Amino acid sequence: MRNIKMTIEYDGTRYQGWQRLGNTDKTIQGKIENIIKQLTGETIEIVGSGRTDAGTHALNQVANFKTNYTGDLTEMLEFFHKYLPQDIVVKKVEEVPERFHARYNAKGKTYSYYLWNDPIPSAFERHYSYHYPETLNLDAMQKAAALLCGTHDFAGFSALKKTKKSTVRTIEDIRIEREGRKLHFTFTGNGFLHKMVRILVGTLVEIGTGQMKIDQINTIFEHKVRSEAGETMPAQGLFLDFVKYD
Repeated sequence: MRNIKMTIEYDGTRYQGWQRLGNTDKTIQGKIENIIKQLTGETIEIVGSGRTDAGTHALNQVANFKTNYTGDLTEMLEFFHKYLPQDIVVKKVEEVPERFHARYNAKGKTYSYYLWNDPIPSAFERHYSYHYPETLNLDAMQKAAALLCGTHDFAGFSALKKTKKSTVRTIEDIRIEREGRKLHFTFTGNGFLHKMVRILVGTLVEIGTGQMKIDQINTIFEHKVRSEAGETMPAQGLFLDFVKYD
């Protein structure tokens, strides 16, 4: 049996997220599994590096699956290109060791979030950034971002309900850069909790408007209460950029 690793790019606008759902065929996982079944005749569950929510995009999502398919991988890639919707592209397929697991072997991820920070909205950017017309204090946001870096319990910056699993994560780097009329937030860390990046952006934006003080970051870490952090920003501005493996 072969273990196949895929690198996938997708526009999440039309989809209910990565994870296959029983009540809709509008998921990334479901669309890819259907094409694999057409190619191999096998009912296969693919394993992603993690779930992305409805409306979230990916530049380099990673997934793997086990198959008895004996054909050439170039033919497999061409089959994906021919039959998948145009907003889901398998960029690369490769055979990997049997023990490779896209989720368990992931060592870190990089996400981007884009704000269209201009009084006038964009007709073309509306699916790939969130329109936020207010002026933001970039210096204050960058100072707050520095406090978020490092190893912390991010329970207060997560949409998770009660869990027995650890909510401690390490953020290696947060960058906030102005690119024309867009603000580009980049988060790199060893893992992220449910909706954590979107909540971090919401918190930084509230600091940028003066609604929240920089030192409230430490209070949220201490109290671990979701309601003390900023709002959850809409999904369309979020991209999974890269998944790191050894």
